[in-house]
Amino acid sequence: MISLHAPAINHIRNLYSYRLSAYLCAMETFFNHYLLFLADTVTIVVALLIVAGGITAIAVSKRKNPTSGQVQVSDLRKQLEQSSENVQQYRLDKKALKAHQKTLKKDRKDKAKDPITESCTYLLDFKGDIRASAVSALREEISAIIQATKPGDAVLLRLESGGGMVNTYGLAAAQILRLRAAKIHVTALVDAVAASGGYMMAVTADRIVASPFALIGSIGVVAQIPNFHRWLQDRNIDWEQFTAGKFKRTVTLFGENTDSGRAKLREELEETHALFREFVQQYRPQLDLEQVATGEAWLGSKALQLGLVDQLATSDEIILEAAQKGKVLTLHYQRQKTFPQRLGLAAQQSWDKLWQTPL
Repeated sequence: MISLHAPAINHIRNLYSYRLSAYLCAMETFFNHYLLFLADTVTIVVALLIVAGGITAIAVSKRKNPTSGQVQVSDLRKQLEQSSENVQQYRLDKKALKAHQKTLKKDRKDKAKDPITESCTYLLDFKGDIRASAVSALREEISAIIQATKPGDAVLLRLESGGGMVNTYGLAAAQILRLRAAKIHVTALVDAVAASGGYMMAVTADRIVASPFALIGSIGVVAQIPNFHRWLQDRNIDWEQFTAGKFKRTVTLFGENTDSGRAKLREELEETHALFREFVQQYRPQLDLEQVATGEAWLGSKALQLGLVDQLATSDEIILEAAQKGKVLTLHYQRQKTFPQRLGLAAQQSWDKLWQTPL
């Protein structure tokens, strides 16, 4: 029988432990490399799928008319009635539910006898960004309404905008004026904000309804631009700009701004503000412009006191009232967009969220 001394036993144990550690280390290295290889492979495959999908989307979009689109219509009153019936099924017992459904059926039958004379309310949504880009859909929706409307019909415009570029918001306001020219009553509904360009749109409506804490007003104009001239100068970088016309460019991003250029820009802002004031006064002559055209914005309750709005209520209340009186149709213009357009729109929306400032 062979016996081992303690030092020999310890040596064997250490040797075994070393070999086990080396094996585990090798296995760990193998799995790490394998996982890295797997991650690289998955990344490449996903990238290839994205590129292939993008190429396919572009190819498909080229076969379609990129400017094609259509106005989608949904019956909001039916949706509200369906929601109410769903609640009643749980709220009422069988006998009461049966009586309720019988009454509802009779009401629908009576309305169906003369659907032509029933009034219709058209619900539009306008969520504004700096460029008022939703105006392209708004103009199509309004054109559809003007062609389909009957005497007694009305429009509810859910409006949410903190303002933006003067020219595009002026165009959006002009679209609402088309409804008024067609003798269609327009109510602007403001749940959150209608400031600056947003309020320019709101005043063209026959009536403005705002929630108690909506932000209203901001009848003013602002322009702001960073200037990197000194930063470029410190790095010995010249910025050259060539113009024809004394005030073709009043202030610049990279060049040296002059006192005359700044003065000209202020003059242009004052002229724009004067036009804004005149526009508001034309459609809400009861306003004291010296009090409200200061560029300030007020919460709904204060805006009501100042005459900036006509009623305090949420859009939901007004829509329910309209649904009790007649049909309510929601209109939404959907345009076919190419894949690059969708990417560009997503990038633009991200930029606007970072830099949106009322003008």
